[in-house]
Amino acid sequence: QVQLVESGGGLVQPGGSLRLSCAASGSNSNIYSLGWYRQAPGKERELVARVNKGDNILYADSVKGRFAISRDNAKNAVYLQMNSLNPGDTAVYYCFAILSGATYTSYFGQGTQVTVSS
Repeated sequence: QVQLVESGGGLVQPGGSLRLSCAASGSNSNIYSLGWYRQAPGKERELVARVNKGDNILYADSVKGRFAISRDNAKNAVYLQMNSLNPGDTAVYYCFAILSGATYTSYFGQGTQVTVSS
């Protein structure tokens, strides 16, 4: 079992920045991938970014050049620096972890709201 706790969401004006943090605790010795999904009202959940062991990073096309994901293996934490935010980024952001083993198992945090509005 892995517990994920997000922080850093809030209300920001268009063009502003926010930094999301996610700390993993529990049986986290086999974390293969950490990252973020988001879900806006009436829309499907979207992968925003993820970083695998070995620092292989993937971004959604909609956030490339604006968002940056980073991972601190010593702290079992993942961060999402979000710059040049626009109203289309408004969503609940969920941290996730994928553990490797006999099978791959996914865990999600409770989500943090990001609202971009003037």
